[in-house]
Amino acid sequence: MKAIYAGSFDPVTNGHLDIIKRAKDIFGEVIVAVLDNTSKKELFTVEERKELLHKVLKGVEGVEIDSFDGLLVDYAKKKNCKVIVRGLRSASDYFNEYTLAMANMHYKDGVETVFLLASNENLFVSSTLAKEVSTFDGDTDLFVPPVVGEAMKKKLLRRKI
Repeated sequence: MKAIYAGSFDPVTNGHLDIIKRAKDIFGEVIVAVLDNTSKKELFTVEERKELLHKVLKGVEGVEIDSFDGLLVDYAKKKNCKVIVRGLRSASDYFNEYTLAMANMHYKDGVETVFLLASNENLFVSSTLAKEVSTFDGDTDLFVPPVVGEAMKKKLLRRKI
């Protein structure tokens, strides 16, 4: 069985990678679907995010990296997938995700959502925090893999010049 783990991944964090690997262990296959969300100001383009995901997941079997726009439930149908994986760090994450999970379950033929709790070491990890630390040329290793941290600093520190 395969599952979809969708998100902006702008940038991909250590927390995202933990969820991807654990979902793969549970479902056997995971499609990491990068959302092209035109309403958000992005740091990396969709292609750059996919490239970073390929780099940090190199050698991990059972993971497909793709992108989509539109409704996740429609993308899931196109990929013949009935399960969406979401990561939760806090109760507020759950409340935000709950409504989407219910809508996805009832929309058209629906898909199920499975929530995976963040590992203790990733409870505080977020893309937003990683970007903020990177903006001030801080150590991003707690938040993102080194290759992602380097790519972030190239973009963010160049903006400050």
